[in-house]
Amino acid sequence: MAASPGYRDGDAPAEEGDQPLHVASRLHAFNRFELKYLVPVEQAAEIRDELGERMDRDLNSPVGGYGVWSLYYDSPELRFYWEKIEGLKFRRKLRIRHYGDLDGVTDESPVCVEIKQRVNRVTQKRRITLPYATARRLCDARETVEHTPKESAFVQEVLDLVVRLNLRPTAITGYQREALVGRASDTGLRVTFDRRIRGRDRDFHFGTTTPENRFTIPPHMTVMEIKVNERTPYWITDLAARRNLNLVRISKYVQSIEAFGLAPRSVFHVHEADCPPPTPHTRPPLGQPTAPHAPVKAGAQ
Repeated sequence: MAASPGYRDGDAPAEEGDQPLHVASRLHAFNRFELKYLVPVEQAAEIRDELGERMDRDLNSPVGGYGVWSLYYDSPELRFYWEKIEGLKFRRKLRIRHYGDLDGVTDESPVCVEIKQRVNRVTQKRRITLPYATARRLCDARETVEHTPKESAFVQEVLDLVVRLNLRPTAITGYQREALVGRASDTGLRVTFDRRIRGRDRDFHFGTTTPENRFTIPPHMTVMEIKVNERTPYWITDLAARRNLNLVRISKYVQSIEAFGLAPRSVFHVHEADCPPPTPHTRPPLGQPTAPHAPVKAGAQ
């Protein structure tokens, strides 16, 4: 099997022409705390600029951000969805994730097979980087794929989940992400801004040529996430207080499930009426469209 490039920081793709990380295994795991806020794109741009005074742009995050596409698996009874809604202290999700545009995705394109789980307040991620065709063999065909001894436990856990829970492709989410990373004593800090959050409940191949995506969160809103290894820096807390930011319990996967009518809308669903669009004379600075339900092309930035 050809080696797949690694991803720095567990989130962002390597820059075009950059060299892959030379690591002993394609398996990557990390723990962190996550704080989420839902903010208008104009305010998100202001916050991003203010954070830029104390943080650096992720080297793998170009100006304008990069695409993140995830295919989520769930049981016929939507077990993972309901675990999130019910707030179980231990819960998991399985997904295949692709970084970048979907134009030109092939069987050899590197993707991440990832288990994201929550243990009390800590978010844990474990992932393995595989060619797209191999990832589909593992998750869809439920076949053991070639792997190293260090990756064996993870591969077996994925197989156990998909077979025991009868997991199947359920929803695709996609968005444009900009990322900032901390400096010096704040090296464990990462802040991301996700906009144009959309998805679909069919045509689950990343390479689908004419997918019908729709916005699952109003397109003039941004999901801002503060991610830390241990504690949130005081100046981040002060910024959130000054700008009257309120923590939200929001999941892009849950939002998709409810937006597509696969489950009743919960109290955590983001309603369009709760997110009024900007006034007509205000132009969103990040290129946001104004029609919240218009289908969008999969590779659109």
